[in-house]
Amino acid sequence: MAGIYGFSSLVLDTKGRISMPAKYKDQLKNLAGGSIIVTRDPQYPSLLIYPGNLWKKISESFEELSGLNPEIRNLQWNFLGNAHYIDFEITDRMTILLPSPLRNYAQLKEKAKVVLIGMGQKFELWSEKNWKIKESGKKLNSERIDINLPDEVKDIPF
Repeated sequence: MAGIYGFSSLVLDTKGRISMPAKYKDQLKNLAGGSIIVTRDPQYPSLLIYPGNLWKKISESFEELSGLNPEIRNLQWNFLGNAHYIDFEITDRMTILLPSPLRNYAQLKEKAKVVLIGMGQKFELWSEKNWKIKESGKKLNSERIDINLPDEVKDIPF
């Protein structure tokens, strides 16, 4: 089965929803397992969208780590603590309601263009404005690329 790849320009509707492009229908049938999880990207003002089956593996890996390490605990708060579970059925529309706190974090505005990027097993969702800045090689004021990843999380595919 092919992975989730490609670039799509979408519009966030007035209720804070996006419709997943039909080109991902087959991949999502196999990977979603009836759910999609949306959470914060720990480095950039964007969202990460995981099919349910992959999320199970990733979240279990994070849950098994010791929260006594402050760097790991911070990642757990950011990544797991902001995760939103969404029941997801493969239909013609395949809409996802993005919770308001996550839309605010990623600077997504109603009726504005957003960019959905297939990254193999997951998606990234960016405001079009921020994506154009990153694509041009510039730094965003709100990005945190200086995160020190502890060895325990380096093999987790998040």
